[in-house]
Amino acid sequence: MKTTWDLSKIYTPNTDENFEDELKQIEKSANQFSDKWNPKLENGYRDDYLNDPRVLKEALSEYEIWANDGGGMGDIEFYYHLATNLDQTDSNLKARENKLIEVGIRIGNNIQFFAIRLAKIDENIQKLFLESQLLKDYTHLLSKLFESAKHILTEPEEKILNLTSKVSHSNWVRMLSEQINKSERDVLDEKGNKAKKNFSEIMGLIDNPNKKIRDTAASALNDIFRTVIEIGEAEINTVIENKKVNDELRNYKRPDQARLLGDDIKIEIVDALRKVVNEYHDVSKEYYKLKAELLGQKTLQYHERNLSYGKVEKEYSFEETIELVRKVFTNLHPEFGKLFEEYLDGRIDAFPKKGKEDGAFCTPGYKSHKSHILLNHNNKLRNVLTLAHELGHGIHFEMMRKTQNSLNFGASMATAEVASTFMEDFVLQELSKEADDHLKLALSMEKLGDDISTIIRQIAFYDFELDIHTEFKNKGYLSKEAIGKLFKKRMESYMGDGVEQTEGSENWWVYVGHFRSFFYVYSYASGLLISKSLQNSVKQDPAFVEKVIKFFEAGESKSPCDIFLELGIDIRDKEFWRKGMNEVKGLLEETKALAKKLELI
Repeated sequence: MKTTWDLSKIYTPNTDENFEDELKQIEKSANQFSDKWNPKLENGYRDDYLNDPRVLKEALSEYEIWANDGGGMGDIEFYYHLATNLDQTDSNLKARENKLIEVGIRIGNNIQFFAIRLAKIDENIQKLFLESQLLKDYTHLLSKLFESAKHILTEPEEKILNLTSKVSHSNWVRMLSEQINKSERDVLDEKGNKAKKNFSEIMGLIDNPNKKIRDTAASALNDIFRTVIEIGEAEINTVIENKKVNDELRNYKRPDQARLLGDDIKIEIVDALRKVVNEYHDVSKEYYKLKAELLGQKTLQYHERNLSYGKVEKEYSFEETIELVRKVFTNLHPEFGKLFEEYLDGRIDAFPKKGKEDGAFCTPGYKSHKSHILLNHNNKLRNVLTLAHELGHGIHFEMMRKTQNSLNFGASMATAEVASTFMEDFVLQELSKEADDHLKLALSMEKLGDDISTIIRQIAFYDFELDIHTEFKNKGYLSKEAIGKLFKKRMESYMGDGVEQTEGSENWWVYVGHFRSFFYVYSYASGLLISKSLQNSVKQDPAFVEKVIKFFEAGESKSPCDIFLELGIDIRDKEFWRKGMNEVKGLLEETKALAKKLELI
């Protein structure tokens, strides 16, 4: 078992001179598609693929080959994406990645004519294409393109926005992230000794059972956030303003409209989800009061909201974590276990280190790649669940990789978080099988905390995003104090009196990367509620897992709504969301009853 990425299987870096030559060759090769389908003609551009299904089939087949590895950029781009996440302080890596981004933008600009012109064809031709059996593998792709047409600008305008996206968004986000991740402070380590720790390591200490250690870690984090908050104010205002300009140019009426259109999900569905979840703030408020009482505290401080209760404080080495997750995945389906083993051969980077990206993710790459997982394992139960969560994404990616063409390879945000939470919850359930009442209480508290963080907290995050985008539009600029006030309001709304919004907590928005990717956090809430339904079906009938696999394999070949309807789930129905939230409420009542039985409250 390897605990670091083996990037040598993806790409071997060249010297600076050869690197430049390599980029030129990649760009030349990538442009072969546009040379054929967008040749220089005296009387306009080539348009036979815009009215003839047979010609369009040929073009889409070649476009599919191009998309399989990003027009030849796949390996080198994937390598530097992973490498810079391992060391965000390496200026040479950043320089090369910047070069790659520039080339990628030029290549993207050179091929975007195809989707733009196809999206804007006459409605009668659209109908012809959608009904063509020749194009059946691309029907959903085409329907999404046609729906997005009214928000697509002219080709020159789209090129300008592509060229400016890095300097108007990505550079700002990366600058702040690097400032935070390279920060170090003296804190108390797990043994109570003073030690210098990086940001990721300090984050791992705020849940420490020793109150002095976690309070010292929280103080260090507050100091880091105070140090960067001025930069954060400028950064968030800049990326929000850039989005506002883009939205106005594209005639989006709501700040979340672009995200939801791209995710292939109706605004009405997400609004219904938000409305239902916000009806259940009493659940999260009661939970935090219960946790404080069980921990012998009057209230929890903001940084203590995820503090584990009871024997869940047990540590899990990475090796123990692997064994537990392997067992659960294999028992669910042999294919899950097989795919899991493949990740252990250099596709998981497990432990925190200076300069490494904080948190965890699973990145799929292009269809020609294998997905890779980044972790920052520090032996906590949450790390066990994180591995299961990211492997859920990974298995989802690998199953669709086997079945979908490169144009349907991908997971809408509306579907992406289903597989991850599905796998994560089965791992937590495994832990509780042979538990006594005290451990069951601890695990129930852990599960409730995860449900609340994944559903209610993420919808509070979504509402906070709507707040700051709306306020920016009204006022033109938001001070750090104004942003902090809006953040605190949303956190108070679901945490209630059980959590003290301690001094400095109003700045904790500054490190949350979600707010820079705009409005995708709804998918955590919807994903978990949908996965609860799938879990119940599998528990009632283990053979139902075969239908779950069909969902994993579907990729973006259909809309999320249609994919879930085939599984018997109607996400348009508020009662579906309410049923899931009632499960969370029921778990709270069971947990309180168990705590009373044990005479702990």
